Amino acid sequence: MLQINNVMVPLDTTDYQKVISQQLNISKNKIRDVKLVKQAVDARRKNKVHFVCSFTFNIDNEDLVIAKRPKLQLTKVKPYNYPVLKATDDHIVVVGSGPAGLFCAYNLARAHQKVTLIERGSAVDKRKNDIDHFFKTGKLNPESNVQFGEGGAGTFSDGKLTTGVKDYRKRFILETFVEHGANDDILYSNKPHVGTDYLINVVANMRKIIQKNGGTVLFDTKLVDLELENNQVKKIIIEKNGQVEKMSVDKLVLAIGHSARDTYEMLYQKGLEISQKPFAVGFRIEHLQSFINVHQYGKFASHPRLKAADYKLAVKTSSGRGVYTFCMCPGGQVINSSSEEGGLVVNGMSNQARDDKNANSAILVTVGPDDFDSDHPLAGVSFQRQLEQKAFELGGQNYHVPVMRVEDYINNTIALTSEEVNCSVLPAVKYANLNELFPEPINQALKEGLQLMEQKFSGFTNQAMLSGVESRSSSPVRFYRDNNYRSNITNIYPIGEGAGYAGGIMSSAIDGLKCSEILLKEESCI
Repeated sequence: MLQINNVMVPLDTTDYQKVISQQLNISKNKIRDVKLVKQAVDARRKNKVHFVCSFTFNIDNEDLVIAKRPKLQLTKVKPYNYPVLKATDDHIVVVGSGPAGLFCAYNLARAHQKVTLIERGSAVDKRKNDIDHFFKTGKLNPESNVQFGEGGAGTFSDGKLTTGVKDYRKRFILETFVEHGANDDILYSNKPHVGTDYLINVVANMRKIIQKNGGTVLFDTKLVDLELENNQVKKIIIEKNGQVEKMSVDKLVLAIGHSARDTYEMLYQKGLEISQKPFAVGFRIEHLQSFINVHQYGKFASHPRLKAADYKLAVKTSSGRGVYTFCMCPGGQVINSSSEEGGLVVNGMSNQARDDKNANSAILVTVGPDDFDSDHPLAGVSFQRQLEQKAFELGGQNYHVPVMRVEDYINNTIALTSEEVNCSVLPAVKYANLNELFPEPINQALKEGLQLMEQKFSGFTNQAMLSGVESRSSSPVRFYRDNNYRSNITNIYPIGEGAGYAGGIMSSAIDGLKCSEILLKEESCI
């Protein structure tokens, strides 16, 4: 089998066999088993928007075909296999069922390893009911919400699978998602995403395989303490339905996510080595998706084969701070992603179709120790909490999200009432002065950044709505671990975004798989 890369394909063309035959100048009937394996949109020239694709196919005399066409990007395809490893005698406990913990436990269960997956939040069906109830009533369940529960925070965002990490495990992750219910377009899309509506079922189906293979999954179960002996954890103390019990453990994987602040504190008190990590804060910005489509695709904006357009912007301000867009959600909504009483945080989400009328993205600026005014390892957590408490106050202390037009934010004026706001934010909004949210240096960076983005993307600051606060773009801490993923407590393995080693679903899932390989092989797989 051969693969041909970097093939320009018109938007209306679906006869890929013919496309390849024209590239190779070979009769169409000699090309067999054509499969689309990569597809990206090239919209750099608005009068000629097209796809750039890669295909695999079978043809006779592969070596000769390659040799006669040195200018084409033709390669032989190697068979792909992500092996099942051999189990050990250990009882491995994985804490957290986000992408890192889920894929770690899933791969351990493939080997029929004795594994217990513990999740402080609820199973995904109950979790969805709790979130819907919060959006309708404003009554928050601190243990079952957009941050906590089966699948982690990414389940109720957009299900983006883009990453800058190059790793052969990505294919296994994509194929696993498809096997358990994701649309198969993630196998070839240049910017794959599952969508919240699909991801809910995918994570539940993966959990069922863990259980089928002998693994144990415990929901509504929080890790509250460790029993240590000779620099190892011997037992964990868990709390479920108000009852506390102990569980023996040989190896403990911590995939706790970026919002488990009480667990951070407990682990710090037990002696795990934790350090500050820079992260980013800012707002969500909303535009009409139709505006984004026209800006990105020009006259092709309504073409049926083009999905809702996205964008990515980054600028450097005069103070040296970078301001950038993050986790852009085409055709989506801004949602209240709070997990603590008295604190408010927002995020974006999209369903698989990305067919809502608005687009949203985070607008972020990086913050670090100079902003925290403390060298305590958990100072970033305190900084986040202060911002979220201020956002809660600005929203009226009832989980209404504070919003403000970009023009008003830049000019520090109030021009609308809450009733005049037209945006997607759930559960409800309050028009408020977002200048009161951040320290002035951060406000200055965000304002200048927005104006610089306007120069790159005409109309970006016109009729756009900000909501806040976006404060959990990544973990505010990093756990120490060595090349074998061991922390300073030698049978504890911190992984994923919450441990400070990943960002997003794909890189977190890769981290989880690497950890599972180390646990099964008992050697480094980095």
